[in-house]
Amino acid sequence: MQPTLTQNKRIASIDVLRGLVMIIMALDHTRDFFTNVTYDPLDLTKTSVPLFLTRFVTHYCAPIFVFLSGCSVFFTLQKGKTQNEASGFLLKRGIWLIFVELVIINFAFSFDIAYHFVDVQVIWAIGWSMIFLAAIIFLKPLHVGLIGLIIIIGHNALDGIHANNLGNGKIFWMIFHEQGFVSFG
Repeated sequence: MQPTLTQNKRIASIDVLRGLVMIIMALDHTRDFFTNVTYDPLDLTKTSVPLFLTRFVTHYCAPIFVFLSGCSVFFTLQKGKTQNEASGFLLKRGIWLIFVELVIINFAFSFDIAYHFVDVQVIWAIGWSMIFLAAIIFLKPLHVGLIGLIIIIGHNALDGIHANNLGNGKIFWMIFHEQGFVSFG
């Protein structure tokens, strides 16, 4: 079965899935900003089934976006773009997403023009993922798949390593693996 293409040669099913994920994320963000819920919606002792499910399902949104990014890169290469062109696009998009997270989103959440507190979350992680993909795009698909499996299977194998035990590596570890606060200044 051939995927349905829109007039500009986009795959409609990918766009529909992206749209569905955005709607689900919008519902979750709406809950964050327009309800008086003061507890964690995933706390089964306090939540309702609909609230739990709307929060729970959002945990699949970022992985779906990242998966679709990888699919889009594959389809872009199939349409004739070179690896260099795709890598350059991914690098620029990754840098842009990191900028958006650090500057625009942080300001939108805090209205603090001095940026006394900077929070990095999903958009930051997707930006770094795109930069990483820009680098590994030159590998054979088998090697990219193996790296993906190692990341998925091995991620929690590193949970026993804590930033406080790493000395100078603490900041790197907190940026890329363990949640925490880094103070500059």
